[in-house]
Amino acid sequence: MDVEWVTKFLLLHLFLHSCTLSTHRTASDSCTTHIILPGPEGEHGEKGDLGEPGKTGKQGPAGSKGLIGEPGQKGEIGQRGKIGPIGAKGDKGYRGLPGSPGMKGQPGRFCDCGRYRKVVGQMDINIARLNSTMRFVKNVIAGIKETEERFYLIVKEGKNYNAALVHCKVRGGSLAMPKDEETNSLIAAYVNKTGLSRVFIGVNDLEKERQFMYTDSTPLQNYSHWRPGEPNNAFGGEDCVELVSDGGWNDVECHLTIYFVCEFLKKNS
Repeated sequence: MDVEWVTKFLLLHLFLHSCTLSTHRTASDSCTTHIILPGPEGEHGEKGDLGEPGKTGKQGPAGSKGLIGEPGQKGEIGQRGKIGPIGAKGDKGYRGLPGSPGMKGQPGRFCDCGRYRKVVGQMDINIARLNSTMRFVKNVIAGIKETEERFYLIVKEGKNYNAALVHCKVRGGSLAMPKDEETNSLIAAYVNKTGLSRVFIGVNDLEKERQFMYTDSTPLQNYSHWRPGEPNNAFGGEDCVELVSDGGWNDVECHLTIYFVCEFLKKNS
């Protein structure tokens, strides 16, 4: 017998006993108050019908990562992307097989090309001479000095000694050869006026060391205007002569590139 059933039985016994002790009350009055006490546990009833579904609860925490699923079906081909950067140059491929020979060409025409080439070559020579003459004329327009017998012109084109000799000779003259004080002073003043410091003149010892001569092969017997201590052949190859702005002469190396003076003989009328 369980505890709950014993408790209920004792409570009922006390209630009935209290009704008997009440002598001044009738039996009907003494027990008019009904107290309903819980009875013993009944048998389990039948299972009820399924109720309506409740409201959706709050979303719970994320579960653990599941297993990798099977790969899906291949999708459709997407749009073509942009062209990427040009790659590095690849290795040279193998030489291909020779192609088939082409068709025979039309017969050529006879051309007297030698004659045309000769004409064109002569035109080039004439143009070069004309350009050289134009440069020479510009120098002439810039200024010229003269004595009773000769014209003197400073050529403002830097050349070495041999090139200067040729330049003057092609134009019908020679490198200036001051053979007296008057001519030397005139050239020196000309150099000063032009703003130069030195020019080649037609004096050298190219044929024999330390025997200076004019370019017309005449020796320096009657006149010279060497600066103090000159000629000294300081660098061991000073075989040509320059005239400096004070009129003095100085032996220098012939490969130097400087301006020079040409002289031209006046023609008798």
